Amino acid sequence: MKIGIVCYPTFGGSGVVATELGIALSEKGHQVHFISYSQPFRLEGFSGNLFYHEVPVANYPLFEYLPYEISLTSKLVDVAMHQQLDLLHVHYAIPHASAAFMAREILKARGRNVPYITTLHGTDITLVGRDPSYKPVIEFAINQSDGVTAVSNSLREDTLRYFDVNREIHVIPNFIDLENYQRPSDKCYKNMYSPNGEKVITHISNFRPVKRIADVVRVFEKVRKTIPSKLLLAGDGPDRAMVENLARELGVIQDVIFVGKTKAIERILCMSDLFLLTSESESFGLSALEAMASGVPVISTDTGGIPEVNQQGYSGYLSHVGDIDSMATNAIHLLSDESRLAQFSAQARKRAEQFHFANVLPQYEALYSKVTGIALN
Repeated sequence: MKIGIVCYPTFGGSGVVATELGIALSEKGHQVHFISYSQPFRLEGFSGNLFYHEVPVANYPLFEYLPYEISLTSKLVDVAMHQQLDLLHVHYAIPHASAAFMAREILKARGRNVPYITTLHGTDITLVGRDPSYKPVIEFAINQSDGVTAVSNSLREDTLRYFDVNREIHVIPNFIDLENYQRPSDKCYKNMYSPNGEKVITHISNFRPVKRIADVVRVFEKVRKTIPSKLLLAGDGPDRAMVENLARELGVIQDVIFVGKTKAIERILCMSDLFLLTSESESFGLSALEAMASGVPVISTDTGGIPEVNQQGYSGYLSHVGDIDSMATNAIHLLSDESRLAQFSAQARKRAEQFHFANVLPQYEALYSKVTGIALN
């Protein structure tokens, strides 16, 4: 099958999952064409089945804001026609679903039937999509989709709550390739950050307010009083300066390490003992799953789809949003007992196995076959 995948190329979860999906599909023999305004950061290599098409955006003086949706629509039509695509799969509804709708209708007028599937990832529904200036268009584009998926039951329920959706929403969870998340102790270089054997607590995100990074630092400050530890903060974003100032105010800045944006997430997790996820809202929690795949127990909030990933008392612990005392207590409970920590580490890896791409990819292929009418072996 020839599949066009539309996604954001940035460090966000939707782009990561879309890229990994495309790579996995190409390895199974499908021809995959990525379409975006720049190359997805996880798309490092190419093969005979993997292609990238850049969306050009002309900067005309007439436009105060660049018309990306129109440019994307035109590119979708161009790629679909010249590459004979069978299907478009768009990740993150805004503006990809509406662009796919317009492209499908243009293609119909040219005698080509190219259905599109919309995958909902989170803030495209729970935050941005609810804005009155976007909602009618997004609602329409979802209902016009030939197939709709959501990454968690929680997100499916939110979509039905916030939008008048008449399409069936298939829940297909995010996934990972477990082979990319091993813990070879001789290659983790943990002593680079904890030279005296301190425990390494890690957080990875885009540092937006919804991630509540201040809570990460406050939890760490409480844990550090009992357990000698270091805090690794991977990523960057609008709350970076605020977090640095807070770490100084709390007197922990010397033990907080900002590693910035990095593609080598598995190398960061390899040297981690515990993962903190303090988000106010998460439709799935891909970073938690990546930690678990690396054998890192997760201390997280219990919001959105996180409880569908992080299993209470097995792969880690759940607390209410903002309950830093509970999260700190749970972190100390694990870090203070080596045998308990090892047990949770093994259990976290075991839990992550349920989200291995070999278990999830067939669900997408089944939907592709249903939407296109193309039988897959």
